[in-house]
Amino acid sequence: MAGSGKGVETVDAAGYLGAQPTGSSEDELLPEIRERVAADGRRIVVLDDDPTGVQSVHDVPVLAHWSVQELRWALSQESPTFFILTNSRAVPEDRAVEMNREICRSLVEAAEDTGTGFALTSRSDSTLRGHYPAETDALAGVLSEARGGSIDGVILCPCFFEAGRITIDDIHWVRQGDYLVPVGLTEFASDHSFGFASSDLKEWVAEKTGGRVSASDVVSISLPDIREGGPARVAEKLAQVDGGRPVVVNAEHYGDLEVFVLGLLDAEAAGKSFIYRTGPSFVRARGGITAPSILEPGNLWGDGRRSGHGLVLVGSYVPTTTEQLRQALELDGVEAIELSVPRMLDPDSWETEVERVSSKVNQALRSREVVVYTSRDLVTADTLGEGGRSNLDVGSAVSDALVEVVRRLDRTLDLSFVIAKGGITSSVVGTEGLGVRRAQVAGPLLPPGIVPVWILPEDNEFPGLPYVIFPGNVGGPGSLAQAIEKLRGTDG
Repeated sequence: MAGSGKGVETVDAAGYLGAQPTGSSEDELLPEIRERVAADGRRIVVLDDDPTGVQSVHDVPVLAHWSVQELRWALSQESPTFFILTNSRAVPEDRAVEMNREICRSLVEAAEDTGTGFALTSRSDSTLRGHYPAETDALAGVLSEARGGSIDGVILCPCFFEAGRITIDDIHWVRQGDYLVPVGLTEFASDHSFGFASSDLKEWVAEKTGGRVSASDVVSISLPDIREGGPARVAEKLAQVDGGRPVVVNAEHYGDLEVFVLGLLDAEAAGKSFIYRTGPSFVRARGGITAPSILEPGNLWGDGRRSGHGLVLVGSYVPTTTEQLRQALELDGVEAIELSVPRMLDPDSWETEVERVSSKVNQALRSREVVVYTSRDLVTADTLGEGGRSNLDVGSAVSDALVEVVRRLDRTLDLSFVIAKGGITSSVVGTEGLGVRRAQVAGPLLPPGIVPVWILPEDNEFPGLPYVIFPGNVGGPGSLAQAIEKLRGTDG
């Protein structure tokens, strides 16, 4: 059952948005932000709890490892923004906390070594799933110790405009057709690991902190603050924030975020310190990054399209994914191979099932595209009963099996592309299956810019391979099929 939304109701999008004050146009302030970011010199470091955070950007590095040496390299790159893939949404909270502390300590050391400052973004789900406030608390603790003073506030901005996730009147909305639905009334609020009830972000903070922070203690930067007061009003309100208080950012489009970012930069220049807990759109605005162009085949294969075939791995269970999978399996020339989740959870049958699937994949890839998908009956801690595994354990078992299928790929195959469907799936397949340590975010594969592509580096076993990060909860019913057809050159 989805969350109650605490009395917030679905609204007509056109009427509700039309009643808001007029604001700046998208990209109007980007040149000024880029100048400010360059002059400031700090790097925008994005700790991404699954790989989907790169949806809104292009031409930025992403790291899958966070040694001091790797971080020194990233801090010295021309791009002012880079991502560190933590995949922390796939691990228990205590492990996520320790991971964030470890990364932050290494980052502080690398920054001291290179003489480079940084601003820290904890990038998470645009529909509010993830380890909040544990992760931002962990980062604030390390930074406070390193800098000898507490963090003034935590910026909360889950907006992801390309996917229809916006915040107005402190309510986080998910656009569904002609309507705006409070996030607490969507399927995302009933997530088995990170469920919640509140759609008002102030109340959501109180809910997630167990009352440690009350809704009345949360600062709100309203749409009128942004659209009528401009950067000066934003900076004025941020100047009053202290003690690590959460700050909710209301925004309908990038023009709103660009105004907010200029006010934020003014506040930080005056000495205020913040950690950012955000969705993908904030990262693009904070970095002054232009809107990415939709990639075409020429952007993906600089030396010409490969002669081989592509592999698609589907681990996500959300209804959006299941419908997309159904349509993808209707394509001609696609081999469907099901991976049984119950067998993955049985130690006696795990190896047999992985070997069965791997053998079929290697055989089929010689003549066609292959889609490997997990069986669609949802298996959770509840369905396993007493003494069973946690929901995160179930997800890990499935992800481990998909990783092993990739590890057993015949390296003599001229693999043309890989698509991984689902945030956790795409993370572990990329880092553990394909062995990615660093990659370059090329941009989005499909409009409106919600399916990002990594290009694997030359020192990888699959040099130059386009690796498509396809979030589980985005796209229309035909989006996965469209991605496959585009990558194999049959979409036009």
